Amino acid sequence: MPTDPTTSSWRIRTPADLGRAIAGARRERGLSQGALADELGFKRSYLSELETGDEATIALERSLRALRRLGAELTVTLPGSHGNRQ
Repeated sequence: MPTDPTTSSWRIRTPADLGRAIAGARRERGLSQGALADELGFKRSYLSELETGDEATIALERSLRALRRLGAELTVTLPGSHGNRQ
């Protein structure tokens, strides 16, 4: 886990956790869903589904389950932000 207090991080255990990390990083960068979706070439509704964890793939779910079973942690880190999230 980063020790820099200006870094945000999110522990990822489920697709919903990953969605929260995407949403949090987007907000901390001052982007709306529409703006980020445009940059990525996504529909805003698809980005919304990613952020809620509704658009999880079976491969993602299985990968996260395998990591949990192995006792591993996946963390998304956003340097230059404020605070930590878990």
